[in-house]
Amino acid sequence: MDSVFTRIIRGELPAYFVWSDDHVVAFLSKSPYNTGHTLVVPRLEVDHWIDLEPALLQRIMMVAHEVGKAIQRAFNPAKVGMLIGGLEVRHVHVHLSPVNTVHDFDYDRQELNPEPEELEQAAEKIRSALRELGHAGAVPGDE
Repeated sequence: MDSVFTRIIRGELPAYFVWSDDHVVAFLSKSPYNTGHTLVVPRLEVDHWIDLEPALLQRIMMVAHEVGKAIQRAFNPAKVGMLIGGLEVRHVHVHLSPVNTVHDFDYDRQELNPEPEELEQAAEKIRSALRELGHAGAVPGDE
């Protein structure tokens, strides 16, 4: 059975995309830790990050690096935290989130019902920052 992320990538489920290329996408979490919480996901459905081919893992990390810089520019947090969990959805994904305290990656603090307008505004801030950083070609709609 396809993962929820595969269904999002195919356009079967809605998401707020900020990055899209041939191998990797990034979209906002539907249950964010903080405004701007983004998931970096390979198009290829792989359950565990240690099973990724090295070239794809490198591509995911490169995209995470660039999206992380955009999150930093867009929201100016103390840091942009990164987490590879993988238990909640069995499709490799990297969480990137603006963080200001050690508690900002606490699953119990997730916003379970964010307003769609807030998600779209956060996505547009990240897209704008990606454009400013020279990645307009990877910003969905800017191809």
